[in-house]
Amino acid sequence: MNISRPFILRPVATSLLMLALLLSGILTWRMLPVAALPQVDYPIIQVFTFYPGASPDVTARTITAPLERRLGQIPGLKQMSSSSSGGASVITLQFALTVDLGVAEQEVQSALSTASSLLPNDLPVPPVYRKVNPADAPILTLAITSAELPLPRVYDLVDTRMAQKLAQVSGVGLVSLAGGQRPAIRVQVNPGALATAGLTIENVRSAIASANANQAKGSFDGPFRSTLLDANDQIRTVEGYRQLILAWQDGAALRLGDVATVENGAEDRFLAAWSGEVPAILLNIQRQPGANVIEVADRVRTLLPQLSASLPASVEVSVLTDRTQSIRASVRDVQIELLFAIALVVAVTFAFLGNARTTIIPSVVVPLSLVGTFGVIYLAGFSINNLTLMALTIATGFVVDDAIVMLENIARHREKGMPPLQAALKGASEISFTLVSLTLSLVAVLIPLLFMGDVVGRLFHEFAVTLAIAILISLVISLTLTPMMSARMLPALDAKEPGKPGLLDRLIARYGIWLDWVLAHRTLTMAVMLATLGLTAILYIAVPKGFFPVQDSGVIQVVTEAPQSISFQAMAERQQALATRILQDPDVANLSSFIGVDGSNATLNSGRMLINLKPHTDRNASVTEIIARLRDTVSGMVGITAWFQPVQELTIEDRVSRTQYQFTLSHPDRDILANWVERMMDGLQARPELADVANNLMNGGLQAYVEIDRDAAARLGIDTTNIVSVLQSAFGQRQIATMFTQANQYRVILEVDPAQVQGPEALQDVFIQTPGGQPVPLLSVARVSQRQTPLLVSHQAQFPAVTISFNLGAGVSLGAAVATIEAVESEVGLPLEVERRFQGAAEAFRASLTNTLWLILAAVVTMYIVLGVLYESTIHPITILSTLPSATVGALAALLLTDRPLDLIAVIGIVLLIGLVKKNGIMMVDFALEAQRRQGLSPRDAIHRAAMLRFRPILMTTLAALFGALPLMLASGSGAEVRQPLGIVMVGGLLVSQVLTLFTTPVVYLFFDGLTRGRGTGRKEAAEPATETGAA
Repeated sequence: MNISRPFILRPVATSLLMLALLLSGILTWRMLPVAALPQVDYPIIQVFTFYPGASPDVTARTITAPLERRLGQIPGLKQMSSSSSGGASVITLQFALTVDLGVAEQEVQSALSTASSLLPNDLPVPPVYRKVNPADAPILTLAITSAELPLPRVYDLVDTRMAQKLAQVSGVGLVSLAGGQRPAIRVQVNPGALATAGLTIENVRSAIASANANQAKGSFDGPFRSTLLDANDQIRTVEGYRQLILAWQDGAALRLGDVATVENGAEDRFLAAWSGEVPAILLNIQRQPGANVIEVADRVRTLLPQLSASLPASVEVSVLTDRTQSIRASVRDVQIELLFAIALVVAVTFAFLGNARTTIIPSVVVPLSLVGTFGVIYLAGFSINNLTLMALTIATGFVVDDAIVMLENIARHREKGMPPLQAALKGASEISFTLVSLTLSLVAVLIPLLFMGDVVGRLFHEFAVTLAIAILISLVISLTLTPMMSARMLPALDAKEPGKPGLLDRLIARYGIWLDWVLAHRTLTMAVMLATLGLTAILYIAVPKGFFPVQDSGVIQVVTEAPQSISFQAMAERQQALATRILQDPDVANLSSFIGVDGSNATLNSGRMLINLKPHTDRNASVTEIIARLRDTVSGMVGITAWFQPVQELTIEDRVSRTQYQFTLSHPDRDILANWVERMMDGLQARPELADVANNLMNGGLQAYVEIDRDAAARLGIDTTNIVSVLQSAFGQRQIATMFTQANQYRVILEVDPAQVQGPEALQDVFIQTPGGQPVPLLSVARVSQRQTPLLVSHQAQFPAVTISFNLGAGVSLGAAVATIEAVESEVGLPLEVERRFQGAAEAFRASLTNTLWLILAAVVTMYIVLGVLYESTIHPITILSTLPSATVGALAALLLTDRPLDLIAVIGIVLLIGLVKKNGIMMVDFALEAQRRQGLSPRDAIHRAAMLRFRPILMTTLAALFGALPLMLASGSGAEVRQPLGIVMVGGLLVSQVLTLFTTPVVYLFFDGLTRGRGTGRKEAAEPATETGAA
């Protein structure tokens, strides 16, 4: 059966079908979404609860623990972690990849509703949840500043006019305002004046709370008219609060303004943000897990001009961070590399064929296959991203193979003088099975990629499908359009005139001489092949192991940390000094910075920065070089430490750590855990394989502990709740009243004047009121002592946990770092009850390390089965697969020479090599078997003739694949770190395999042929005596 016959005989129909394929791809190209990488995010939901004034321990006991009990029962929950700090509880829920985010959201709502009865009654706001990954850097950061308006006023404008609208944009997970300048009225009490008046701070709180009401008041409905009823039950101005009467003394009114300062201010004075060195409101926009970064950013940018126009002219809105710029640049660069690869493949084809008309025949397959693939990508719901474009770039060298083999076979018949149509029909008929074998075996090697689990499988699913579709489309084109065009465009090939042979003819003749020598020394050649197999194992052990290349996205995330007892004012000064030093770097474009406890930032002594670098075209240094430079620049600063890490497009973590890779230690007892963390830190910091080892254990905070004398308090009739309430009102920025407007709600904040609260001595001026109305000093019923306390209480799966993070030492792979951590565990004797669990990229690497060998083995087994089915043989597939060790040696050697680890991208390259290099064996074995069966040649003559005849197409197809991968190996610009390993592996593997397999495949073929014949002769000789015995 000749598959190509109807297409050769119907050129118009064939051409129109190809035109339809081309048009469908062009139309869908513009409709495809753009992304950095396939969306492989875990479904993650964060639950935030704020309780101003609460210590970390109180937050953990009263808020985090009840919520964890309910949230921990949600089905499909993969991991639950929490952090409880001063006034903020944040719980992060990471669900399994199979869980739908919408279903998880409903479960979280139900759990929060169930737990609400166990939470404190005076929470300002109930717990809220957001569908966002905290480790995923904002896709957009806006800085809003004003030279005329105060920041609380700017915050109010942004909160009411911008933030709400932006949160409604599809794909936006969280819109957060850093800087914390929410407007409020602050009442700052003078404790001395209050004591002189014989009042306590609780009297002030009660007076303000009872002076504010916002209730329904009813209406009048008379015979003819209806009248609504309202009253001035709310005080909305600073002057109104100043005039509030607290008590009458000696016939005169004691007003709030007499004992307190009342002013407009911020709801939380322990929050601040800057754009560069200018105080600002930072608006951070984070996407939902699974949302396309480019699409979300485009929707936001479309809305921004309208929202900015609604603000006063004195308010300036500027974009500080836009992660889509590097993504677009990366996609643009790989598109250029794709065009470059197409040009190189066409040039290689022309160099071999030497005729423009002939070159067009196989070259047209490349754009047709790639453009046709876009239609299938669109139907599958994929995006245009680095991996799909890498698949198409690699495919440029793959898709032309079938067309070259088809053209070469038809041209061979034309050289014998056969008419064009007959040559096309006969050549296509002969080669169809070979092409199907080549293509199906190449596609089969991608099947294991489709069944890889977890994040890695999701990541490479689009890559494998895109490449498989492109290869299958190329097979269809090679079986239809290529022979049709050959029948009409292939020029007449005259017999070659005697004269000086060309370069390729001389190379083929030289190859024949070398092949004769190799076939005469088969034992030596087999020894070389077996040595190659052993070298593969040695190189696999020697090459460093990695997970995913570190990307230069043009954004650096910084976590800053100061001594745990530092004040807010001192932290602000040091944060700004650090920012000033960083902005002096020539490659830094701008930065945003914020401090304070706000859900994103856990403690008062830590801060965040987001450094935006200049575009790749405007700087020569890579992100790792810039980080090293910045680290040296700020290393001499006293009192603050900065931890730098590049923002990655692939975010597997569910928490922000100080450095790039992380693992956790957990134990039910916090003190035992702290002891083992200290031992582990000592061991890890002494190892050169690890750099910048840090942890989030914060047990060094200062605490003024008020020990209540319950007997003394009982004698005076004072309850513990009264004492605690007074302390909260005095020092907890207590929200005691709410002012309601049609646009927003604003709080009234009560506290002791900060100028008089410089330390625990301020407790001397605190008074408690007895049931008789007499103020009593707090220290008459309590003692105060100073002690250390945790600033942060971290849990994982409801148990105390500490996150230890690390960077890799110079030239050290992630595999070596993981092995070092495990070695340190053994050295310090970490007990089994202290659970160590790698997180994020480190955990995914350990899983991928286990799967890498299985993936390669699965690819080899899959190919063996496919080839066995196609050839109806168990021996010939082994001959074909004997080409694999040489390719693997070349790939691993290339990685070692370029000092790169064997990461996921490189493993994918090796899997592709497995599918690609076996084509040399298939073409030789096919022709040798054909020569033996139909022409009666001996095995040696058959394989020798096959090797000589197929040398030209083998060389062409290999060079086409090699030059298709060359642009990836030489990639530069944004995203080059992801593309280069694939190109290096492909080029190295193809170079070595091309040299070796041309000689080893014929020898292996003859070895197995002799082995098969030997077995057959042995069976025949064993059967003959048995027959003679039976006859006797």
